[in-house]
Amino acid sequence: MPYQTCAHAAMCSSFLLCPKVATSSSTTVLILLLLFFFIIPHHHHHLHAMSAPVSILPPKHNNVTDLSSLLVFKSKISLDPHGVFATWNDTLPFCRWQGVVCGHRHPERVVSLNLTSFDLVGALPPHLANLTFLRTIDFSANDFQGPIPQELSRLSRLQDLDLSHNSLSGMIPWEISHCLGLQTIDMSYNKLGGFIPTEFGSLPSLHFLHLTNNSITGEIPASLSNASSLNILGLSFNRFSGGIPPSLGELSLLKVLSLGGDNLEGSIPPSLWNLSSLEYLHLGFNQLKGSLPQDLGQTLPHLKHLYAYSNKMHGPIPISLLNASQLSDIDLSENNFIGRIPPNLGSLQYLSVLILYDNQLETRDPLDWRFLTSLSNCTILERLLIDHNNLGGLLPKAIANISTTLRWLSMAHNSIEGSIPPEIENLVGLEYFDLGPNFLSGHIPASIGLLKNLHLIDLSFNNLSGEIPSTIGNLLQLNELFLDFNNFNGSIPSSLGNCKTLELLNLRNNKLTGTIPKEIFSIFSLSVQLLFDENQLTGTIPPEIGNLINIGHIRLSRNKLSGEIPNSLGKCQVLQILRLDRNFFEGSIPASLSALKGLQELDLSQNNLSGKIPTFLGDFPDLHDLNLSFNNFEGEVPRTGVFKNKSGISVLGNEKLCGGDPILHLPICAFLGPKKNHKSLKLTVIITIFSGSLCLFLLFLFVAFRRWIRQRSRRKPMENYTIKEQHISISYAELFKATNGFSEENLVGSGNFGFVYRGMLDDHENDAKVIAVKVFNLQQLGALKSFVTECDAFRNIRHRNLIKILTACSSVDFKGNDFKAMVFEFKANGSLESWLHPEENDPFGLKTLKLMQRINIAMDVASALEYLHHHSQVPIIHCDLKPSNILLDDDMTALVSDFGLARFIDKSITSSTSSFGIKGTIGYIAPECGMTNNVSTHGDVYSYGILLMELFTGKRPTDGTFKEGITLRTFVKDGLSEGLISTIDECLLSNGVQASDHSQTINHAKTFECVSLVLRIGLLCTNDLPMERMEIKKVRNELNDIKNKFFRK
Repeated sequence: MPYQTCAHAAMCSSFLLCPKVATSSSTTVLILLLLFFFIIPHHHHHLHAMSAPVSILPPKHNNVTDLSSLLVFKSKISLDPHGVFATWNDTLPFCRWQGVVCGHRHPERVVSLNLTSFDLVGALPPHLANLTFLRTIDFSANDFQGPIPQELSRLSRLQDLDLSHNSLSGMIPWEISHCLGLQTIDMSYNKLGGFIPTEFGSLPSLHFLHLTNNSITGEIPASLSNASSLNILGLSFNRFSGGIPPSLGELSLLKVLSLGGDNLEGSIPPSLWNLSSLEYLHLGFNQLKGSLPQDLGQTLPHLKHLYAYSNKMHGPIPISLLNASQLSDIDLSENNFIGRIPPNLGSLQYLSVLILYDNQLETRDPLDWRFLTSLSNCTILERLLIDHNNLGGLLPKAIANISTTLRWLSMAHNSIEGSIPPEIENLVGLEYFDLGPNFLSGHIPASIGLLKNLHLIDLSFNNLSGEIPSTIGNLLQLNELFLDFNNFNGSIPSSLGNCKTLELLNLRNNKLTGTIPKEIFSIFSLSVQLLFDENQLTGTIPPEIGNLINIGHIRLSRNKLSGEIPNSLGKCQVLQILRLDRNFFEGSIPASLSALKGLQELDLSQNNLSGKIPTFLGDFPDLHDLNLSFNNFEGEVPRTGVFKNKSGISVLGNEKLCGGDPILHLPICAFLGPKKNHKSLKLTVIITIFSGSLCLFLLFLFVAFRRWIRQRSRRKPMENYTIKEQHISISYAELFKATNGFSEENLVGSGNFGFVYRGMLDDHENDAKVIAVKVFNLQQLGALKSFVTECDAFRNIRHRNLIKILTACSSVDFKGNDFKAMVFEFKANGSLESWLHPEENDPFGLKTLKLMQRINIAMDVASALEYLHHHSQVPIIHCDLKPSNILLDDDMTALVSDFGLARFIDKSITSSTSSFGIKGTIGYIAPECGMTNNVSTHGDVYSYGILLMELFTGKRPTDGTFKEGITLRTFVKDGLSEGLISTIDECLLSNGVQASDHSQTINHAKTFECVSLVLRIGLLCTNDLPMERMEIKKVRNELNDIKNKFFRK
């Protein structure tokens, strides 16, 4: 027996670093008794867990035990950027250490550990279980990694456990359910997997359980209904299967139930509608079916937030919602709801968001519009989105009586008639105004110019008439204006030139007359489209059109324009589409258009143009649609580029043209010269053709021989590759299945050339793999080129900070259409864009980046660029570096993605000619890239500098708060001279603030110093002169020095 006891004592010392056991006989007897009473019950109750490592509690718990346990915890911290553990030493009693709180009744025993938001990196040791008086653990908003110790189950006094916003992995220990006093468990925003322990239902005092944003699988356990004290249950955005357990309806005290984005199926259990205390219900982004109960508002009278969007629900919207008088947010969009919108929604005085778009709701008579009249009583309404339904009849004037707080109003894609009331001026808070397509008629009221906050107006595809009001020029924040496919007449208001933030202007297919006002061409922000085609415009194109150096698409077709094509058009060097057909232009094609090397479509047909067809049109690599028909061109047609593509070229109706590729069937150009030379000339031609053919044949043989030699030399290494090193083969059918038919539920993003879907790819050898499928919209100009470019890029690169491609798919869909897609690893943390500029989130908080995470992201992107520019097999210029193209891995490692605009360069030079019109995104493009076709590594560095400043200020380069003459660079430069207080991202000041005022000041001072050093690098990367910008390698080294200075352990 004594030998067994010694063995147990040794095990205790080994696992928990207990104090040494005294050697006196009396102490030994006491220890034996304590061990006997502890070990026997332990093994009696936990025989089923004998296979797991067991930590035996020390023979006596006292302040020495607490001290040793705290020191072990400190030793597990690998990074302490804010110096939290500087006080954890023998100069202070441990009860005065930062984050440590001792009890009143037991003044030398630790009752609380609060280390939230200190950016700590480390692991959670099992020794925490020795702090047996602990009631609270709050380690939230750090970077703790590894598993959650099951030994925490020994903390019998534990009431609050908050481990949220970390990087913890593994399964949730079921043993935690032994802490019967637990009231709150928050493990949200981690990397936890496995199942929810069914034992959690045995916690009688648990009122808060939050496991959102993990990778938990299996079914939601029905046993949770036994935790009868639950007030808040947050399980959103996991990977559950099955449906909602009906037993959850037994949680009578539940106020928050969040099950959104959990892949749940089936119907909503009727018992759920009996949770009369419920205030927040999130069931959106699932695959739930069925209808909402008609007495919903009566059974859930305290409901404030109702989210059931993106499901498969049907039936009418319950009128009883009006009984839930505290409702603030209602989002039932993207379902199959039918019938009328409840008429008395105005009785919901707290209503802020009403989103019902993409359903089958209808208005059959004027009475069905009563809901809009009643909404005037909702004095804090901000969003009303009822587009893509079956709403018809006259637009009520009551639309102008909605609250002045309304910011988003969308009634597009319905069958609404009537006119826009002039009282629309009352909606002074409006930012987004979309009423097209519908059947509206009448004029646009001039009072629309009083809505100074408008960013978008879309009245397209209606029957509106009259003149375009000049007051639209008062809308200085307007970004997009769609007035196309109406019956507007009169001239284009010159006042539109005042809209200096306008990016898209679409007036096509109206009855506009007069000349094009030159003021339009002073809008330097115009970058997407300028569409004036199918009107009755006259006069010439003003030479000021050359000011639009960022425009990508110009259409002036089907007008009555005349004169010559202006030379200044050659300054619009990012143009991709230019259509001037069906006008009265004359003269020749200007030589200056040779600068438009990114042109993809050029239509000059049905004009009076003359002269020769310029040979430079055959040099444009992306030009695939060239229409020069029905003009007066003469001479020989070029034979290169687009001129060899029969489907891409039309020169009909030019009777003086000759030569060209035989596919054009043009007459042979006549040779000029004396008749006596005709015979010798004919012989010369024959000899020339024969010699050329012979040279081509020999060249072919040489190339074939070189390729054979290269393949032979590479054959042996190829045989050594393993299957795992090769990309998997995948079909369209497999991708269709993985993404649930490319459903909207799986759509996670979109870009210039396509869409990105989340999918689950079956793997017969392993578990299903979560993938991201980038599907290219081949109808979009440049999409095919982008696909080829990305394939070429990923064939030559591999780096830890570059997104890893799994495979590519080039096939046809089920309809026989071409299909191109790329498959990547899915990154649940999304893009840097979503972290810097998050959308409105649920009550559980917004995503924020800590200071050290931002430093690491900046270093990761710099490392990726250094590799691309200097160390990859073929040096590559990315050309489109911006936050939305930076993805974040599970451990927040930054991965550069989207190589659709990338350019390969010769190792001996640092620039390359771009074949794309626009070489990046407005705000991130280097100045020289907007004026020339030469892209360079210096351009990437400039984009990186902009990204770096955005990362630490939280402001986009196109931020709406920047007034005329202010850019992100000048904003940062001024901020550095004024102390950064209004420049730095406020999240960096609120994230990690310490307890006392003095320590908070020190913390802020260090943050300011660190950020100022980083922003100076951003300024050096964005010098106007390319050669004066920092080298990317030096950038990475400087950031590394900053990290070592401020985040050294």
